[in-house]
Order: sequence, then C-alpha cells, then structure tokens
Amino acid sequence: MNAVQPPLQQSFSVPFTYAVHFTRHLFAPENPLFRDYLGQPSPTGQAKKLLFVIDSGVLAHHPTLPDAIAQYVAGIPSAILAADPILVPGGEAAKNDPALVDRLIDAVDQYGIDRHSYIVAIGGGAVLDLVGYAAAIAHRGVRHIRIPTTVLSQNDSGVGVKNGVNYRGKKNFIGTFAPPAAVINDAHFLTTLDERDWRAGIAEAVKVALIKDLAFFEWIEAHAEALAHRDTEAMTELIYRCARMHMQHISSGDPFELGSARPLDFGHWAAHKLEYLTNFSVRHGEAVAIGIALDTVYSQLAGRILAHDADRVLHVFQQLGFDLFHPALAENESENLRRGLTEFQEHLGGQLTITLLDALGQGIEVHDMDFGLIQQAVGRLSSVYSVPFSVG
Repeated sequence: MNAVQPPLQQSFSVPFTYAVHFTRHLFAPENPLFRDYLGQPSPTGQAKKLLFVIDSGVLAHHPTLPDAIAQYVAGIPSAILAADPILVPGGEAAKNDPALVDRLIDAVDQYGIDRHSYIVAIGGGAVLDLVGYAAAIAHRGVRHIRIPTTVLSQNDSGVGVKNGVNYRGKKNFIGTFAPPAAVINDAHFLTTLDERDWRAGIAEAVKVALIKDLAFFEWIEAHAEALAHRDTEAMTELIYRCARMHMQHISSGDPFELGSARPLDFGHWAAHKLEYLTNFSVRHGEAVAIGIALDTVYSQLAGRILAHDADRVLHVFQQLGFDLFHPALAENESENLRRGLTEFQEHLGGQLTITLLDALGQGIEVHDMDFGLIQQAVGRLSSVYSVPFSVG
C-alpha cells in the first residue's frame, strides 16, 4: 500500500504599487505628466501601444480630446497609438451591455494589445469599471490607466482596485480585483459636469468622513454651501482628502475583500437596490446619499447615535442639494429593501455585515438588521423629505 503523500504548501505575496496623480489639462503640450509616466523604455525595447477608450459623454463636452491625445502621444518616442479611440456610452449603460465587453476584447485582439501595452480609460466610474474589467480578463491582465472625469470617480471608484459590470439584474455581479497601473485626476474635466454629477460624487466623501474622520465631516459641514455652488478650490480639497482616505483604507485593510466586511460600502446596500428599482434614473451618488440617510436614521433609532447627530448628517445632505427619499424605498412595505439586504450579503458571501454609525466619524459593523427599524427609518425619511424626486 502506497504511503499517503503530505500536502504541498504554497505561499507567496505580490506587491501592488500605483500612484494617483492630480493635474489640469493633462494632454496640453506643456504638461509633462503623462509623457514622463510613459517615458521609460519598455522591457522589449518596442514602443508601448496605447488603446484609449473614451466615455461618449466626455467627448460631447470635449470634442477636441481625440486630436489632443493624438498630438500629445506623437511627442512621446516610447509610445504609439494602437488605433483611434473607442467610444462607449457613459453611466450605467456602460455596465449593462455585455456586448461592450466583447467589443473591447475584440479590440485587444485586433490591435495586438499585449501585457506590455496600456488600455487607457477616460470617463466616469461606470466606464472605468467596464474598461478595467475588460483589461483584467484580456491576456489574464493588460495594464490599464484610469483617467476619471467625474467627482465620484476621482475621489472614490477610480482610485481603488475593483472593476466590474452588471449581470442578471445585479450590480457588479461579475468583475475582478485588478489595481490600475496609474490613476490621473484631471480637474479640468470637472468644469463641464452638470449639476447632478458635480453633486453626486460628494456623497462618497460624506460617507468616508462619517465612518472614519469626524474632522473631515466637520470640514464638509463648513464648506457645504461652497461645494453646492461649485467652488473649485473646495472641490479640489474634498477630492484629494477623500481619495487619500480611500487609498489608506485599501492598503491597511482587506483590499480584495476576502472577508465579509465592507465598511466603505456604508449606505450602499440600499443604494444598490434603489439604483435598480429606478432603472438607474437615480445616479449612484444620489442613491448613496439616500442610503446613508437611511442608515443614519436607523443608527439613531437603534440607539447608537443621538438625534442631533443624525440631523447634522441629514442637514449637510440638504445643503449639498440631495434628495433624501425616493418612493421606491417604501413600495410593498419596503419589501424591496429586504431583498436588497439579501443581495448585498450574497454579493460578498459569508455573514451579513453592514456598517452603521456608532458616532459621527466612527463606523461599526453589525451582522443583523431589524427590519421593523428599517421600515421606521423609511417612514421618517418619507414624512420629512417626501418631495418629488429631482431628476433634472
């Protein structure tokens, strides 16, 4: 009888390093940032191929962008354009159409984009998610550079390590953890955002401040009116501080979400469901603001925070111009939210883990939610903030 062989143990770690840069007018000839980043010769000695994917909404506001990119890259001896930029729709439409993933994979194949090439995505968070996912599965990983163009993508989604698309009616059902090669935030793109997109991304800054940094929340309180009135200096500061906190969380915690906790998704369990219930007519940041409002009121009803503190949170959102209730929350006695909790747990697996507030600036993880209190929180938001939801 053969002896049982002992198991072979394998263990290794792979370091990930990338920078988030901040600039203006990235493709202006006098701006050296992108040129310097690509300036080092490739290991193969060949010019680095660049395949740009551009959010069609960005192109509508910046029609000269493809020409500016072509002229800029022509001045980089170590880089070449593989093809004209590929245009994809912005917003959740980018993540809801499986054909777009196939289209990007076909382009990787057609233009010979290899693991020494770069796919460069310019757009909002949904476009970055789509392109990052396609880049991660092509050749088991093509380098991708993110150039976020919205507040939300510059301060949150664009600086992290997650990519994904929606599938089978569930948000981010398929995706990858694949850090970018670099992130470049160009503040000039923010100047052409409409009011809703300017405001929506601020919700993620409120989120991270509420669970991690009271001083940052108080700063947002003090600058809420300036932010609402498109003060560029205030927004630049908010994006930088928010991005830094997101990156610190990723590096110090569970970057690939191997556990059941997901503190940076405070307010998101209800937000993800609300997005689907409204067929994405409610933007992600708008849904997050409502989700945070719901979980803040729930935290108060559960005795974790004072009514005064809950009111401070709701007042800040009002100052910023957010609606704090949507009728879909109350439909079928909030049964949609019960399903949202289940789907949130299923997405990560393991034990249900929801972040609530134990104080302003201090999040706490809980593993069960009292549905009666959820309904009470919905009722409070409905009675106080039930106005026609603004989509204009």
